[in-house]
Amino acid sequence: MTERGAYIDLGVSSSKGDVRKAIKNIDPGLFKGAFCKVVPDILTNDREWCVASHADGAGTKSIVAYLRFKETGSARSFRSISQDSIVMNLDDLLCIGAVDRFVLSNTINRNLNKIPAVVLSEIVRGYEDFIQQMARYGINILNCGGETADIGDSVRNVVVDSNLTTRLRRKEVITAENVKGGDDIIGLSGAGKATYEGKQNSGIGGNGLTLARHVLLSSNYDQYGECYDGAIVPGVRHRGPFLLSDRAPGLRMTIGDALLSPSRTYAPVVREALTHHRAGVHAIVHCTGGGQAKCLHFGKGVKYVKDNLFPIPRIFSLIQETGKIEWPEMYRTFNMGHRMELFVDPMFSNLVVAIAKKYGVDAKVIGRCESVTGRNSVEISSEYGVFKFLQRRST
Repeated sequence: MTERGAYIDLGVSSSKGDVRKAIKNIDPGLFKGAFCKVVPDILTNDREWCVASHADGAGTKSIVAYLRFKETGSARSFRSISQDSIVMNLDDLLCIGAVDRFVLSNTINRNLNKIPAVVLSEIVRGYEDFIQQMARYGINILNCGGETADIGDSVRNVVVDSNLTTRLRRKEVITAENVKGGDDIIGLSGAGKATYEGKQNSGIGGNGLTLARHVLLSSNYDQYGECYDGAIVPGVRHRGPFLLSDRAPGLRMTIGDALLSPSRTYAPVVREALTHHRAGVHAIVHCTGGGQAKCLHFGKGVKYVKDNLFPIPRIFSLIQETGKIEWPEMYRTFNMGHRMELFVDPMFSNLVVAIAKKYGVDAKVIGRCESVTGRNSVEISSEYGVFKFLQRRST
């Protein structure tokens, strides 16, 4: 089946079907059902230990920072982009039970004619700020530096990517193969203000920014040709009514601040939950690429019923209203209110929720798992309808 929707019209796939086809024959590692690939620790040859290394980045959120830089002359917005680049790795690794002792490297690819030294300084400062912040919560990240490449022939403005590597005992690895019928699904909200955040977060996270940007921002931004694919025609690109400095009804921050809200890490919450209740946590899923349908790819013979979701943060309803995006596409593109799910034995649910709330992160049981025969499925019951997603057949 060909993927359709507003996102694919912009040259982006939320399902990443082509990627999954490309890697389907690659060795899955020590734990086939793990959220991240886990490999033997060949550095020490200690069979009790394993290694996981993850690469990701800030994606096109850096374009929003660039547009604000062009409008205001201030490069400060790039500082939060570094957090996005780390968190998209860190929170994926949380899903295998890794909560400490991370080694970081980064790659900054830039167009020298567009990205001056002041921007690089803010990005580097952003890395250090986040590392120091996490250290206060017992999450230690060792920064090994990285590479800054001037590749203007390939990069229109700037790409901020990171790699995070960790080592943990094999017996501590959490694998989504352990999801089973009867498990509660606990959602951790992405919006609001956690105790370890400096200001309110819109909840946007790090996925769907290409769609969000083109749907919300006006054609005024067509003047920055280095910020979009020239194959995207007028009427599809930058088709919204807003400037970055505008405020929309019901949004308690500017459009720019909402889009640049850094991806919240759940590391302090997950670290404490696993310290005290690891045996009750059967799986963790980071709802990034694929949104609320991400869990389809994990576990076997599971129907994920999500019928008690958080109220949709304003940034998402604004995207839907402005872009006239179908609700099913919204749910498979964006996190829609929570970006982390823990699948737990019900006897532990209240304990995990209490830990999250201690850190100012709203949390609740948003659904449950049911055992089924055949492919995995997700059923979302929301105020806008019931939406069902089915795992694709293997090819």
